[in-house]
Amino acid sequence: MVSWVLIDVPVDIDRDAARRAAAEELTDPKYRDAQPNILQQIGQWLGDRLNELLNGLSSSFPGGVFGLALVLVLLIVLVVVIRLRTGKIARAARAERTVFGGTRRQSAGDYRRAAAEAAAAGRYDDAVRDRFRAVVRALEERALLDVRSGRTADEAAAEAGLLLPNVADALRRGARLFDDVHYGGREGTEAAYTELTELDERSRRERPVAMAGQ
Repeated sequence: MVSWVLIDVPVDIDRDAARRAAAEELTDPKYRDAQPNILQQIGQWLGDRLNELLNGLSSSFPGGVFGLALVLVLLIVLVVVIRLRTGKIARAARAERTVFGGTRRQSAGDYRRAAAEAAAAGRYDDAVRDRFRAVVRALEERALLDVRSGRTADEAAAEAGLLLPNVADALRRGARLFDDVHYGGREGTEAAYTELTELDERSRRERPVAMAGQ
């Protein structure tokens, strides 16, 4: 009978040899294939950081995660509103709200006659539009406003109001009436036409502050 005797033989491997053995083992393709690619690693890292940030904020934020989510939604809405009021959309909207638009400029007298005829026929939308245009055109004819395209009613009122401070408020109200009717879809009224007629007469009588001492 043959008997086998197992003798434990200690294996003494120094650190350099162990390091080489480990490196050789890790070069096996099965380890390389099991590791996530660089994009997966970056995505996982970003996800971990975002999760830590949200957990940190929600733990100290009233309402927890839901409260934080609500604030984030409100911030997004605020950014959108600001962009609408100051960004390209707002600039495009202002560009379309000009006093004269694509119409050929007439004299202030022509606009007054057209406004009076429209009012007599009960077409107060046209009467309001043309009477305010008469106001702005008269200011251009007096060189109180430079003749340029693309000026909105609000801009005309603001610029003219600096030189005619006594009618500055009335100019702003007139600009709103024009915008409400011409761009806002509101119906023109006899009262609005009368107010613009009075504004036109007052503006014609006012002397600009730059000439008040002359």
